[in-house]
This record gives sequence, structure tokens and C-alpha cells, in this order.
Amino acid sequence: MTKIADLRSQTNDQLADELLKLKKEQFNLRFQAATGQMEKTHRVGEVRKDIARISTLLREKRAAS
Repeated sequence: MTKIADLRSQTNDQLADELLKLKKEQFNLRFQAATGQMEKTHRVGEVRKDIARISTLLREKRAAS
């Protein structure tokens, strides 16, 4: 779980990299769920919420500039 204060201190490029990493993880988790290999089911929700947080921050930063 990523704290919002930590995310706010990052640059747009860092946030975009983190967003890409989380989307890849989300894809892998969906693949694991489909094949029945998923161990950490709670991670799906955490990743989804982190993606939403970062997307919101990127949108806020674009609107501010």
C-alpha cells in the first residue's frame, strides 16, 4: 500500500513509472486468478486502489500546471 504523502513528493515521470509497474502487476494477478494460482487475493484490491491514487494525482498535477 502506497501512502499518498509519498506519492505527492514524486515527479510526474516517477508516478507514470509506478503506474506502469502497478498495471503490469494487476495483469499478472488477473492471470494468476484465471489459472487458479493466486495466493494473495487481497493484493488485487490494493493494486487497484494504488492505481486509482496515482491516476488521481497525475490528473491533479496536470490540472495545476
